[in-house]
Amino acid sequence: METRAAVLYEMGLEAPYEKSKPLKIETLQLDEPKPHEVLLKIHAAGLCHSDLSVINGSRPRPLPMALGHEATGEIAQVGSDVTDFEVGDHVVCTFIPSCGKCIPCREGRPALCENGAASNEAGEMLEGGYRLSNKDGTVHHHLGVSGFAEYAVVSENSLVKINPEIPYERAAVFGCAVITGIGAVMNTAQIRPGSNVAVVGLGGIGLNAILGAKLAGANEIIALDINENKFELAKTLGATAVFNSGDEDIVDQIKDYVSGGVEYAFETAGVVPAMNVAYAITKCGGTTVPTGLPDPKAKFAFPQVTLAAEERTIKGSYVGSCVPSRDIPRFISLYQQQRLNVDPLISKTIKLDEINEGFDQLASGDVGRLIVTMYN
Repeated sequence: METRAAVLYEMGLEAPYEKSKPLKIETLQLDEPKPHEVLLKIHAAGLCHSDLSVINGSRPRPLPMALGHEATGEIAQVGSDVTDFEVGDHVVCTFIPSCGKCIPCREGRPALCENGAASNEAGEMLEGGYRLSNKDGTVHHHLGVSGFAEYAVVSENSLVKINPEIPYERAAVFGCAVITGIGAVMNTAQIRPGSNVAVVGLGGIGLNAILGAKLAGANEIIALDINENKFELAKTLGATAVFNSGDEDIVDQIKDYVSGGVEYAFETAGVVPAMNVAYAITKCGGTTVPTGLPDPKAKFAFPQVTLAAEERTIKGSYVGSCVPSRDIPRFISLYQQQRLNVDPLISKTIKLDEINEGFDQLASGDVGRLIVTMYN
């Protein structure tokens, strides 16, 4: 069958993307689902910095590639040997397919699936090979999803069934932004109620970390970013104080505001300056949790003596240390109970043909989450 999709042919094109148009909206050929795969009619997909990092070249991937990973939709067809899903199910995609066989999967850490990581790196399906093509040959898959499209073939190991009552444009964010941000707080750090928390970087992940800190009963929730346009939204979501992380004396400001610093600091921007701030404002005995994905060549340096002498912890968090099949339904349930308000995160919805302009807005840092809706 055919599907319209957003395809990247060249990384590192100059912004504004509205002019350079790195993503081409094309009609691709989509193969039938193979065993353990489904055909997904995609209704909505979020624009994420993980997509932007491929567009700008900071996280190289094989090209051409159909982008998009934070997606949701309805199952239109199931391949053979699919046992947990059926036609008509509403699902959220997860961008690390879990094979269930490698050691991390067997240890209950599906976000670290070795086979899923290898297939994602190669731009292939978990079951092997490709399902997308154009007249020139193969088109690679982005993180096993390729969600900026009308239809996608997706592994059943990349899907979580959800309550069909939640609107698609809300459900999409639970596949990446919500589980990464809230999961970092709840799963990775496991913060204690009454703790003082700082979040450095107020993109989609950082804003969800604020939601997670509020949900976990944090005392002070300090939001930091170089873009002060994000501050009002951060306060709406639960931040108790906001600071410009670019200020020269920012470390002194935080340590004056919260004596000695915070117990938990979350770095969500994926850049070294943000990590420097996060580590510096973590108090003795505290934990610094990086969630952002910087350029692979980026290096973070710190005084080694602080790890022992101050009993510091640096604890990485990938996909919020989540078990998607467990956590996504839980978080959606909290949303439906109005205890987890993700609505303010969604700045607006756009059409697939507007996706390059959408990434300009994401790169500017002035929006929360933009959602592409396929059938508006």
